[in-house]
Amino acid sequence: MSQGLRIAMWSGPRNISTAMMRSFENRADCTVTDEPFYGCYLSRTGIDHPMAADVMADMDCDFTRIAQTLAGPVPGGAAIWYQKHMSLHILPGDDLSWSDDMVHCFLIRQPDAMVASYTQKREQPVAADFGFERLWQLFDHVSQKLGKAPPVLDSKDVLSDPKGTLSTLCHAIGIAFDPSMLSWPLGRRDSDGIWAPIWYKSVEQSTGFLPYQPNAVSLSPALQAIADECRPYYDQMAAHRLIQD
Repeated sequence: MSQGLRIAMWSGPRNISTAMMRSFENRADCTVTDEPFYGCYLSRTGIDHPMAADVMADMDCDFTRIAQTLAGPVPGGAAIWYQKHMSLHILPGDDLSWSDDMVHCFLIRQPDAMVASYTQKREQPVAADFGFERLWQLFDHVSQKLGKAPPVLDSKDVLSDPKGTLSTLCHAIGIAFDPSMLSWPLGRRDSDGIWAPIWYKSVEQSTGFLPYQPNAVSLSPALQAIADECRPYYDQMAAHRLIQD
């Protein structure tokens, strides 16, 4: 494997995962990859997502080949390769050896807020759509390999104090904080997945992290039950947040 720090940032949907990708991409020493297993996930599960056929047609859908690419040469020879991953794209039993030499980080968001945001794009989700259980399983897997908890970021902390939180993250993973991570150019970019028109409207209109705004969330009983099912996994990872109250 070629030299270079590889960051596997694990998250669920409707978090600030794309803004985090923008932040790292704005570093001169970093290249990014957007959800490389998404097409593979859609192909293997048959799940109905917006633009599913287009996503599968646009991407390599072979898990082994994708894993080999991610463990292969760093694009452009960059010093840092930031890989944005959704936890639910990794199915139970998938071989994770491709990620053994990566620095794993975990991005979480309060479940009620995630569910409320997600239903603006898909109206009838199930708990598995948010990947919390799978995120916890991956977190536990990495923790056992490391003998300690990997870095965990809560989106609330990032939005409340971008500079402080990102500085803490950079220190935790052994790189220098770069102020360029706090802002980025407006609009879409070539590194965005083909699904950007559906999911990335807000971040495309941004030039930095939006201020945290605590909003009251009102969910239907069915959606609240989904959020409640996700909460224990969120709570277990939130106990390891880099920024503590």
